[in-house]
Amino acid sequence: MTDAKSLHAPAAAPGASLDGEGLRALFSSTVAGTVGFEEELLLVHRDSWLPAGAAAVVTAIGDPRVKPELPACQLEIATSVHKDVAGAVDELRACRALVAASCDPNVVPIAAPVHPLLNGPTELSPTERAASLGARYREVVGRQLVSSLQVHLAFGDADCTLGVYHALRDLLPELAALAGAAPFAAGRDTGLCSVRPVVASQLPRQGVPPIIDSWEQFADDLAWMIRGSTAADASEWWWELRPHLRYGTLELRVLDVQATVDRTSAIAGFVHALAARLAELHHLGELQPPAPTWRIAENRWSALRDGVAGRLLDLRTGEARSTRDRLHALIDAAEPYAPSGLDDARALVADPPVEQLRALGPDHVVPWLAEVFTV
Repeated sequence: MTDAKSLHAPAAAPGASLDGEGLRALFSSTVAGTVGFEEELLLVHRDSWLPAGAAAVVTAIGDPRVKPELPACQLEIATSVHKDVAGAVDELRACRALVAASCDPNVVPIAAPVHPLLNGPTELSPTERAASLGARYREVVGRQLVSSLQVHLAFGDADCTLGVYHALRDLLPELAALAGAAPFAAGRDTGLCSVRPVVASQLPRQGVPPIIDSWEQFADDLAWMIRGSTAADASEWWWELRPHLRYGTLELRVLDVQATVDRTSAIAGFVHALAARLAELHHLGELQPPAPTWRIAENRWSALRDGVAGRLLDLRTGEARSTRDRLHALIDAAEPYAPSGLDDARALVADPPVEQLRALGPDHVVPWLAEVFTV
């Protein structure tokens, strides 16, 4: 996400040292309800459908919204800050079209959470950051060709931000199930609805994030991590949901990148409306205390295995309920906060994208991904 001063001020750099008071000021400096996206995309050769270098395309585009990523074949689109999801979706669609138009005829972009055919490590970008991560994480870094849709949510209030952080943390499995779109790896069906979290889990600080008792505790945790050189800076706090120190937002990172912009719009519209509902519940004092990490992780495994067709446990009582029922209840509760309704999200629950991918099979899915990239 790129800064937009008209909506909220740019904040601290990822490596900045902030105490609890500074973090509180940062997360109170945003405009409530604003939203932005980041999504990671792959370039592939049209003849083999295997990875192609992205550096030349990024350079040719020359737009700060299109940036190189850690793998040499990956790039990232980062939208500006928007007052609503519709504006962010329009910008994302335009950026995808720009990427597609800038590729050599023999190279095409795709939105794939994991490359369906690749087996083994991939080449890294020739950057200092890639070299640093490679030195610390060795071959594991080369296996991180994973792509997500990241949604940045602003609340204009530090206490509300933490309250919604814990509420969304409880719901990460439901959101992962809705967005699951990575059944293939190394040319095989893994039997999972999304293998991306399994690949990502080879690195530390992945999956369900910890409870944050206060901004002071969060500042201490980041300082401990950086002081001991466990991580270079706060950008390596890689959990599936995190407070973002550059933008003063909550960054939701649990979502698989979607094949089409239309699917991105459906999921992001639901997420934005859900966050608005949770913010209201915070102000009413009606949010529940955060659940234990391991219970959320149990549901997360069910979600990445079975997607919307599975079952999730109530985090307090242990009662099992179908994931579809859970999602329908959340969509119904969030709909009053969605200007255009959430029928598109309901359609994804009824007909999950992963089933279409499975019907295509690993050998035919990449050409299809290229075909629908700007849809």
